Amino acid sequence: MKLVICGKGGSGKSTIAALLAKATVKTGNSVLVIDTDESNFGLHRQLGVELPQDFMNYLGGKDVALEKIMAAAPDYESVSFFDKEWQIADIPSKYYSEKNGIKLIAIGKIHEVGEGCACTMGMVAKEFIGNLNLNSNEVVLVDTEAGIEHFGRAVEKGVDAIIMVIDPSYESMKLSEKVLELSSSIEKPVYYVLNKVDATNEQFMMESISNQDMIIAAIPANTALSVAGLKGNEIMADDSGIENMNQFLMENLRK
Repeated sequence: MKLVICGKGGSGKSTIAALLAKATVKTGNSVLVIDTDESNFGLHRQLGVELPQDFMNYLGGKDVALEKIMAAAPDYESVSFFDKEWQIADIPSKYYSEKNGIKLIAIGKIHEVGEGCACTMGMVAKEFIGNLNLNSNEVVLVDTEAGIEHFGRAVEKGVDAIIMVIDPSYESMKLSEKVLELSSSIEKPVYYVLNKVDATNEQFMMESISNQDMIIAAIPANTALSVAGLKGNEIMADDSGIENMNQFLMENLRK
């Protein structure tokens, strides 16, 4: 099962990804978290591991991959970075960090001023995710950058479903409508996770979503979790909403 987790900036995508990874591994599955956000330098801390070196380095680095893309212009769809299907076990150990059954890889980060856009990393992420061949007890969680640029890069084409994290903001609610539209265009199911809710806003958010069956969890605002994230500490899956979300996904999306 491969899942993309998306949402607006600050909605809690990485927190939900980390919590879901920890809940999923508790059920006897192994988990690969793929960090496709070139500006996220905190997800690894939430998982309690070191930030691995960029997976782009496996291909020779961003410049080498970009040269390959430019050589194929204008037929960018013909570019291929990998000559085989991958399994999680094929990932060289120097490109991932691991703890308690959870592996983390980072496609690439922005390290220098003027190094260019992250489009190359998006193309690599799309192909890598699409080429992953999973065993029955393996789950992939893809943490994306803020917004919907990853849809423009077609990262979602290689996954089984899309998890949209919605926080209590007008921008997040409106973005959820666009995510539904984009997901429907590629025939991928989308599910909503309401995050940082309280008694005042949860009911309004639920009533604002036309198909409430798409809501698979409502995660309360949690001060302890926020403080842990602020300090860069590892976070733990101790919320029943996360456990229920994991159970729903396993029962409804497992191939």
